[in-house]
Amino acid sequence: MNFHLGCAVWAYKGWVGELYPPGTRTTDFLHLYSRRFTTVEGNTTFYAVPNQETVTRWALETPPGFEFCLKMPRDITHQQSLRSHIPQALKFLEVMRPLGERLGPIFAQLPPIYSPALTDDLTAFLEAWPHSDAPLALEVRHRDWFQEPHASNLTALLASLGVGRVLLDSRPIYSGDDDPQIASERRKPQLPVQFSVTAPFTLIRFISHPHLPVNQPFMEEWVTQIQQWLKAGIRIYFFVHCPTEERSPGNARHFQQLLEQSGVPVPPLPWNHLNQPPNQLSLW
Repeated sequence: MNFHLGCAVWAYKGWVGELYPPGTRTTDFLHLYSRRFTTVEGNTTFYAVPNQETVTRWALETPPGFEFCLKMPRDITHQQSLRSHIPQALKFLEVMRPLGERLGPIFAQLPPIYSPALTDDLTAFLEAWPHSDAPLALEVRHRDWFQEPHASNLTALLASLGVGRVLLDSRPIYSGDDDPQIASERRKPQLPVQFSVTAPFTLIRFISHPHLPVNQPFMEEWVTQIQQWLKAGIRIYFFVHCPTEERSPGNARHFQQLLEQSGVPVPPLPWNHLNQPPNQLSLW
């Protein structure tokens, strides 16, 4: 399965009644989420590292084929020097090992202050990562990374090590109306979208607008791009965010519909096949 679709989290109470049945307990959220989507970004690990008992439970609660793409803790990625936090990064990977085949790419999100001036530090960190044990993806946020020659240098570095690129698309929330709630939630940086891959896989973080029509042109652009990458054998993890979190699952489901309507060879979304009545048997 080369295409995985999901959201940033699974434990959101506001999804009870739409994504989850009414009355769902919080302890059942992961079990139910993993029967509706095929991946999760796993933002929880950015703020706190769970113990291995919890990680083992995550593996037991999710079906085969489901993958966690976990965010490296901010205590590693947001402390200026990555090189000095290599031991903590390797320890984080060890804690995640009980996920087994359910462990997808781990991604490191660098803060806006982490600039190309720290390229040597970044290189040392990426070279120390055990790439054969777990794929690694990188998200950069300092604007200089998107300017030449830094953009080409970063692409070459990631490609040489097989590190995936995290593609952040925040264009929808900077389009459309000036709804006060959207304005207050524009914490995701407004950066150029680089439609390029540096490894056999890529992570896409799509920051959707609560009003679906605003997302449409950007989603259609991604449908075309994903079709091309799937033909090239690229494995894609597509995560739908939304400032109004209640809308994230529905926006993701709409994107799945666009892919299917365009004939893109993506696997069915499990959510679309829940509580479906059996097909009527025919005598003819």
